[in-house]
Amino acid sequence: MALPQAKQDATDARLAALTMPSGGAWITQIREAARSRLADMGLPGRRDEYWRWTNPATLNAPEADTAALHDGESEMLFGEHDRLTLVFTDGVLDTGKSDDLALEGVEIETLEGAGSADIHWARDVYGQLEAAGQSPVARPFAVLNTAYATSGLVIRATGKAARPIHIHHARSEAGADTMVRLVVRVESGAELTILEDGPAAARMNMVMEVDVASTGAFHHVRAQGRAPERRAITHVFARLGQESTFKSFTLTANGALTRNEAVIEFTGDDAAAHVAGACLGDGKDFHHDDTVFVTHGAERCESRQVFKKVLRNGATGIFQGKILVREGAQKTDGYQISQSLLLDEDSTFLAKPELEIYADDVVCSHGSTSGAIDEEGKFYLRSRGIPEDQATDLMTIAFIAEAIAEIEDSSLGEQMLARLEDWLARRRGD
Repeated sequence: MALPQAKQDATDARLAALTMPSGGAWITQIREAARSRLADMGLPGRRDEYWRWTNPATLNAPEADTAALHDGESEMLFGEHDRLTLVFTDGVLDTGKSDDLALEGVEIETLEGAGSADIHWARDVYGQLEAAGQSPVARPFAVLNTAYATSGLVIRATGKAARPIHIHHARSEAGADTMVRLVVRVESGAELTILEDGPAAARMNMVMEVDVASTGAFHHVRAQGRAPERRAITHVFARLGQESTFKSFTLTANGALTRNEAVIEFTGDDAAAHVAGACLGDGKDFHHDDTVFVTHGAERCESRQVFKKVLRNGATGIFQGKILVREGAQKTDGYQISQSLLLDEDSTFLAKPELEIYADDVVCSHGSTSGAIDEEGKFYLRSRGIPEDQATDLMTIAFIAEAIAEIEDSSLGEQMLARLEDWLARRRGD
């Protein structure tokens, strides 16, 4: 069926401004197939069901709007942790600022290097998880990334990684427009942690595909900020084998538009997946969208979605989350909660929680709430000599704590909490 003319025009203009990267036969075939898929589905518009609350116009545009560079925006987090650090500047791996790619228990290659090989394990993951995640909801920007990502990493954990891999997204140009791809394979019994931070670009398109084999474990902790004008669309596609574990947490502060999508599929029994996020929005130019789709296709699997948003001065927060339990996925345990704390009457929180269940022996729940600061609790703190602004911040921290608690490593959780406290202190002017 032909695309609507407006969608066709937007797609044609976007593709005309791009050049497909060179590579070997296997990756070129996948990229060309992705380009064909994108041409058929088109880039999203406001009439698309899952984009009616987030305007994709600036993500569709052939050129990115600029985002001013700010002092200190590329400051690295996770400095207290022993880690292997890899720096992407304007979307390209900066070998001069990065550690060597050698890490015990892990094989790391550039996407360019893996893509130039005649045969590579990554061909069973690259574009494959993304393509599987296109049904029942289309995710065109992920297809765009599959076709045109110019840089990235291919990571295979063969044992327990000696250290976390820290990916820092820096930028040097106000108009940087990037597409970065991470392809991750966690073998049976292996364990890997990936940390991410940094402003990345004026406009960033990021896709991570994570294939976790039986009894494997994958942990992901990400901090997005501090560039107020940046725009980002990110996707995490995960496929979980038997008795595997997947955990991902994102803290977002600032940014004109951020949309983080997570698409998770259980293919093996007794696996667990936790996806959590917290965002701090200040100002009418802040727009943050979490969109999550979890498919239970195996027995006795557990999923948790925990999302908290703190919004003020006209900020907008979105949550769209779905749990799909397929026929035969008995003993499923699915939990989903999305909550917002609105610090004024001008901010907006929009939520669309969904359950779709085709098995009869499951425990699934979802809930969404939105409200203001508990005045009684704030009065209690103020009665004990705590200034009003600090009392509000303490209650904000308590509100977000449930999402931060989803981080497996408590020391990383403490670092996210410290970042939250710093953001609140800056807003107080301390």
